[in-house]
Amino acid sequence: MTLKNFRYEVPTAIEFGSGYINTLANHVKQLNGTKVLIVGDPGVLQAGIISKLEAPLKLAGIPFVIFTEVGMEATIESVDLGVDFARRENCNLVVGVGGGSALDTAKSIGIMLKHPGTIRDYIGIDLVPGPGVPVIAVPTTAGTGSELTRFAVLSDKKAQAKLSVGSMYVCPVLALCDPELTLTLPAHLTAATGMDALTHAMESYVNKATQPISETLSLQSMKLIAKSLRLAVVQGENLDARSDMLLASSIAAMAFNTTRLGLAHALAMPLGAHFKIPHGVVNAILLPEVMKFNLIGNMEKYKEIAKIFGENVDGLSDREAAESAVKAVRQLNKDIGITQTLSDYGVEEGHLDFIVEEAMLSGNVPVNPVKPTLEDFKNICRAVMVVSKKEAVFA
Repeated sequence: MTLKNFRYEVPTAIEFGSGYINTLANHVKQLNGTKVLIVGDPGVLQAGIISKLEAPLKLAGIPFVIFTEVGMEATIESVDLGVDFARRENCNLVVGVGGGSALDTAKSIGIMLKHPGTIRDYIGIDLVPGPGVPVIAVPTTAGTGSELTRFAVLSDKKAQAKLSVGSMYVCPVLALCDPELTLTLPAHLTAATGMDALTHAMESYVNKATQPISETLSLQSMKLIAKSLRLAVVQGENLDARSDMLLASSIAAMAFNTTRLGLAHALAMPLGAHFKIPHGVVNAILLPEVMKFNLIGNMEKYKEIAKIFGENVDGLSDREAAESAVKAVRQLNKDIGITQTLSDYGVEEGHLDFIVEEAMLSGNVPVNPVKPTLEDFKNICRAVMVVSKKEAVFA
């Protein structure tokens, strides 16, 4: 088979290691930061994580201010508030700390501190005209990969829609990844963000835009998740498992940053926007059914996924082996406590028309290994809207 042409780029530097948050001031100085805007959500503030960023900055005499008006989702409104605050305070460097919402907010603020208008002006792909101010991303969850991605996903409260700013200029200049900062993440969030990372790695691996570098990254990410997600959920203090998951999340982001994703993420956007389903949870709910739908489009790779998750495929046909990958992911969901359905969040048959119409507009659809129809999308949703009494008892 002839190797297809491809391009791979990750403009973000990565510093990974326990205790690395203590190097923050050195990085700020190297980037000529004179006043820092720390962007986080109330949760990381209450957990004492922001204080771990304050300490090295205070020791180095670097001025900073804190912005925590970030909700469960990054919003256009929050970005606007943060930009106004940062401009009043004359900040020239942004440090985002937290999960995807905080990091996407920080990345968006960084762009707007250098460019005119509002963040709405840059919704779309490659509309940002140049770099923003430097952004350092400090993840405290292991799932979104926002510390490395070229996307900032923002909710528009008025339109009840999720919108994306996509550009390499959105990428932070540095991802400062300290697994110690993830030790206090609750089990249910560890599970949900871990499944988000798995969905990133898997959808990138099987889709039509995959290429040798992204494939290698996706495989390594899935191996780490298969090894350590269960442990990270049930043994939150296990630093080795936490390190594996944070690394898996970042590696998966490096894969899909180039390739995009697939149908789980295409559906997750409207479902999250309209029904407030946490992003990792909705991906976990959808992933097995999306895999089942996609099997015939990339049977060889789903067979490989089955082996990564410990399935014995000896003597099985390629299709049977691929189907065992679906079984393995269903079991993983159950083991880590994700047993919800779309119905638990109020999704009903009457909602499916607008959900799938919005999903079909996603840039993740064209790269999916099997081209879906609107009815295919509906059937995927229907399959995860209800469970039988027998399954519910088992779950």
